Amino acid sequence: MSPTRYETLLYHRKNRYVEIRFNRPHRLNAVIEQFYRELLAALAQAEADTDVRAILLTGEGRAFCVGADMKEHGAGERTQYQRRLYLQLGNDVCEAIFRSTKPVVGAINGYALGAGAEIACSCDFLLMAESAQIGFPEVSIGTCVGGGVTQFLPRMVGLAKARELIFLGNKIDGREAERIGLVSRAVTDEQLQNEAATFIAELASKAPISMQLVKKLLNNSSYNDIDAQLQHELDGVFMCTTTQDWQEGVDAFREKRLPEFKGC
Repeated sequence: MSPTRYETLLYHRKNRYVEIRFNRPHRLNAVIEQFYRELLAALAQAEADTDVRAILLTGEGRAFCVGADMKEHGAGERTQYQRRLYLQLGNDVCEAIFRSTKPVVGAINGYALGAGAEIACSCDFLLMAESAQIGFPEVSIGTCVGGGVTQFLPRMVGLAKARELIFLGNKIDGREAERIGLVSRAVTDEQLQNEAATFIAELASKAPISMQLVKKLLNNSSYNDIDAQLQHELDGVFMCTTTQDWQEGVDAFREKRLPEFKGC
């Protein structure tokens, strides 16, 4: 499958999933406005492709994403209004990842700082190289976290640890991130890309409608009381029973074979 052309990203569809690779390695994949706009377009493209069942985000070169490109910020060429629109783009990217109907996996291959850490926290799953580092330096440089971090991070690591990471801004490596529950697993630097490809390929083999429903249930679970959540789960189970994939799952179990889900 030939890649779709973006200037700040590499977009490859690989069988049932898409790999979106941040591609500004000369700036350690630091964020600029074009990057945000292209990432939104790439996410929308993956969302609209019915053959895509999962999305992988990673970085080209030595970093996942080091946050805002301070060289561009230092140029001081934006008006206040333009600055506000740029900041909104960062929130829009994180929201698009969070609200995607498809599971999004982040493979943190190097530094994930500031906006890069915000993007990471929006993913459904995180894999991280042992030597990679993630951190939230915003308070240390006189600004504020964004992208939903103040909601996502406490749910991942607990409120006390989230406060420590955000207030102090200290970077942590892959093993520490795994220990506190920030990432699903930490692996050696050499294993990361293969591990990510294996993990997302397994995800992409699951029933797409079921994954869509379960992702929404999990994302909304903290907003609902138990009665509402039970009702939403009941609706989800019933919805699945109306699909061909549900029958395929039943048949495959009875016939002792792997199911082949069609997403319908």
